[in-house]
Amino acid sequence: MNSIYQHAMGSDFAKLHPRIQERFGFDSTAPYGLVGKGVMEEVLHGAPYTLPFLYVGTWRRIMFPEYGRNIPFRIENYAFVDPMGRETVTWVRTFETRRARRFDAYMIYSQQRGCIVDYLGTHQHLAVDLELSVDAEGGMRLRSAEQRFYEGLLGFRFPQFFSGIADVREWYDDQAQCFRITVTVTNGIWGRLFGYRGRFQSQRVGCDAGKLPAHLQPARFESRE
Repeated sequence: MNSIYQHAMGSDFAKLHPRIQERFGFDSTAPYGLVGKGVMEEVLHGAPYTLPFLYVGTWRRIMFPEYGRNIPFRIENYAFVDPMGRETVTWVRTFETRRARRFDAYMIYSQQRGCIVDYLGTHQHLAVDLELSVDAEGGMRLRSAEQRFYEGLLGFRFPQFFSGIADVREWYDDQAQCFRITVTVTNGIWGRLFGYRGRFQSQRVGCDAGKLPAHLQPARFESRE
């Protein structure tokens, strides 16, 4: 079985750095997850008027208003099959700011949409299409596109006025022997909302193949893509 990222990228996946291929190349048949630990050299937010938006994000572990430097960081990636039978990979990030903050995401490959769909937050209310590409250093570039909001019977395309556009770059630094990541979330009207940059090491953690640790379970799974 190919990973969801191999499926989405096709032959371009082979252009990624070998260590990045390891991070994005496993699936639910693997008897392990990947846990990265490191330091975010900078965690930042936008102008003061963006803070209410970020505080709302903390309710569902989507974004948060803290900022700082040299913040301990952990990222947990596990592949499993969700209740709808879809191959899924977790991207659960924990930032040890003055109070621990989490940023939860669950990615699938959508046959219907022909791309990776990223479900954000504890309740997967926000579904975001992702565009994937390879940068000049063999790093993975992810950029958010259309966003949809789902809650109960309600479902609609999220207006750009309220949308945060994420630009993520993850690559392997051969000289420093570590993974590096930069994330910037902006809005066309409000400017920068949120972001971070830093480094980490990643290692395999044994688990039952396809089994999601209890602390990573979302409160609900969204079936709509």
